Amino acid sequence: QVQLVESGGGLVQAGGSLRLSCAASGRSFARDAMGWFRQAPGKEREFVGAISWKAGNTYFLKSVNGRFTVSRDNAKSTVYLQMNSLKSEDTAVYYCAAGGTWGPTIVSPGVYEYWGQGTQVTVSS
Repeated sequence: QVQLVESGGGLVQAGGSLRLSCAASGRSFARDAMGWFRQAPGKEREFVGAISWKAGNTYFLKSVNGRFTVSRDNAKSTVYLQMNSLKSEDTAVYYCAAGGTWGPTIVSPGVYEYWGQGTQVTVSS
């Protein structure tokens, strides 16, 4: 059974940092793209960033590029989303996703097969 378990969300002041973790289990993700998405109230789920598990290539939403980074720890089967210089508009539930294939479609939620439960990130201004 594939599981993605997120942790690390919380309340932070604007300008602060948070690191989200996504622990993956159940199968090998070595060929996958791992994605991070977010969803604010009343809005559609939005791509934030992604990493190719094998090569470590990354890609980000323009508005977070330079503030957010994605990394992975192969030994722990865990992917991280480091968020710096947080803004109030970053407030959302953040989800990790797996099962996608690295390429132009990584920004689309539909290409991912597995999803975590989500973790709330609230940035106070």
